Amino acid sequence: MSVPRRPPALLAAPLLVLALLLTGCASDAAPAKTPVGAPGQGAAGPQSDAASALGASPTAAPAPRPAEIPDLGPRTRAAIPAEARQAFVVTGEETDSNRSIAVLYSREDPVKGWQPVAGPWPAHNGMEGWTDHHVAGDLRSPTGVYPLTDAGGRLPDPGALLPYDEHPRFAVDGEGFFGEPLEGSFDYVVAINYNRTEGVSPLDRTRPLGLERGGGIWIHVDHGGPTQGCVSIPEERMEELLRTLDPAMSPVIVMGDAETLGR
Repeated sequence: MSVPRRPPALLAAPLLVLALLLTGCASDAAPAKTPVGAPGQGAAGPQSDAASALGASPTAAPAPRPAEIPDLGPRTRAAIPAEARQAFVVTGEETDSNRSIAVLYSREDPVKGWQPVAGPWPAHNGMEGWTDHHVAGDLRSPTGVYPLTDAGGRLPDPGALLPYDEHPRFAVDGEGFFGEPLEGSFDYVVAINYNRTEGVSPLDRTRPLGLERGGGIWIHVDHGGPTQGCVSIPEERMEELLRTLDPAMSPVIVMGDAETLGR
């Protein structure tokens, strides 16, 4: 005899119950895998790439080096005393040129290093340029690094920080190499400590290296032409320089043609 067939829905119900018994409830089911770094994921394990990225300490940027005076070579820089914190840099155009550029640098913060504080100013130097071995009458300015400790002039002290000697003997007349008047050239001066004794008036004529090596090398008021061996800058710049050079900062002059200073 024929057996009546069950409806399909009745056959499916026992199978669904059996599947639920075998797999358990959804709360106990194994979680689906989530890509590394997806939102909602727990802390990454110690071997994961994400853990390496999170645990790596950032590399600190190197501290900036203190600024150096530009265009000076290692030998010239080494000649600047460690205690010097002001440097008046006079750079000649060429070895045989009598025209220069002057810039005043200061090193008040050792972290920042040397910073320009005045200039560039036009300047003159010796008629025949520069020399590493100055002798009397060669009309060249001596190259090198020299302390600046003493000042003076024909005019009253404009507020100099360096010891200042006001004296009528600073008066000068006559003409320069190109016929320009020299009057007023020594109204203000700063002695460059080349072949001289420190701590005395620029008028002092003591020459420790001997008279043949010259002397009386000053920074003074420009008269519109080259000098016998001094450095000259405009009068208003001389006044500014005198009010800025501070003996407490051990000022120096760094002077020479560009090629020599670049050594």
